[in-house]
Amino acid sequence: MKAKLINSFKNDTILFVSGILAAVSCFIVVPDSKYQGYINFRVLAILFSLMLVVSALIRIGTFDYLTSKLLGRIHSERNISLLLVVLAFFMSMLLTNDVTLVTLVPFAINVLKKYKDKRRTMYTLILMTVSANLGSMLTPIGNPQNLYLYSLYHMKLGSFIKQMIPYSAVSLILLVISVIILNITDKTLDTAVSKDVDAPEKIPFIVYMALFGVCVLAVSDIIPAPFMLGIVSVVILIFDRKAFKNVDYGLLLTFVFFFILIGNLGRIDFIYSYLSVIVDKNTTLAAILSSQIISNVPAAMLLSTFTKNGKALVIGSNLGGLGTLIASMASLITYKFFNTIKTEGEHYLLAFTMVNVVFLAILSLFLVMIG
Repeated sequence: MKAKLINSFKNDTILFVSGILAAVSCFIVVPDSKYQGYINFRVLAILFSLMLVVSALIRIGTFDYLTSKLLGRIHSERNISLLLVVLAFFMSMLLTNDVTLVTLVPFAINVLKKYKDKRRTMYTLILMTVSANLGSMLTPIGNPQNLYLYSLYHMKLGSFIKQMIPYSAVSLILLVISVIILNITDKTLDTAVSKDVDAPEKIPFIVYMALFGVCVLAVSDIIPAPFMLGIVSVVILIFDRKAFKNVDYGLLLTFVFFFILIGNLGRIDFIYSYLSVIVDKNTTLAAILSSQIISNVPAAMLLSTFTKNGKALVIGSNLGGLGTLIASMASLITYKFFNTIKTEGEHYLLAFTMVNVVFLAILSLFLVMIG
C-alpha cells in the first residue's frame, strides 16, 4: 500500500498539486481545533467502500463475463461500437466513470482489433470515454464529485436523479447518433467477436452485490456510514483481502488534501468574499470553465466553498467533464490505453477535443434552453 501511494504521488499530478496547496494553506491558517471539522469522513467511507466492492467484483470476472455475453452474438461493427458505448454509459452510473473505463477499454480494444480499422477504433474509444463521463452524472455514486456534492448539500436521491435525467437522456441520444454517423458504412465478421469467459463464482457474486446494496443504503442515509464501512471491510477481508490492493488510495488522499485546502480557504475572509461573488454570478459556468483547467472533481470541491447553489454546481461539474483531456481525469485512462496501440497519423487528442467540444456545446445549449 505504501509503494502504491508513492507511485500515486509520482504519476498523479492532481494528487501532488493538491498536497502542495494543502501544505501551503496550513502556513496561512495555522492548524487548530477547527481542522478536525474539515474532513468529511462520511464521503471518504462511502467512496472507499464502493471502490472496495467494485474491486472485489472485478477480481471475480463479473464485468468481463457480462461484456462477453452481451457481445456473444454480434457480428456487425456498428452494433459492436453501439453496445460498447451504451455499456460504458450505464456501467458508469454504478461503477464510476474511471472504473468503467479501466474495465471496458482493454476489452474493447481487443474486440475492435478484429476489424482492422484504426480510425473507427479510435472514435469508438473516444465515444466510450464521453459516454462514461456523461452516464456517470445521473447518480450520486457515478463519480467522486457527485458523491461529495450530494453529501455536502444534503441532497435526496430522488431529487438528484430527477434533476440530471434530462441531461442524461439528451446525452444518450447524442451518443447513439454519433455512433451511427461513425459507422455509416458497416462491416461484419463471420464469427462473433466475444471470447469464452467463465461466469463469476455464485456465492462471492451474491455477497458482493449485497455489499453494494449496503453502500447504496448508506448513500441514501438509510444506514450510517460507519456501519457500512465496518460491514464491507470485514466481509471483503474474509472473502478476498487482495481486493484492498486495487482501491485507489491516491484518490482518497486527494480528497483529504482538498478538504484541508477548502477548509482553510473558507477561513480567509478576503478570498472567501471575493470568490463567493464571482462564483454565485454563474455557478454552472464557473464549474464548466474551471473543470477545463483543474478537472471536474477538484473544481467541484473548490467551488463548493464559495456557493450554496449545489444544484448548479452538480450540473456544471458534470458537463465540465467534457472539453479538454484533463476536464475529467477518467479521460486519461482511455488515452493511456490508446497510446499502446496507436499508429502514425492518428491524432487522438485533436479528435478527442473536437468530439468533446461538440458535446459540450450542444449540452450547454440544452442547459440554456431549459433554464
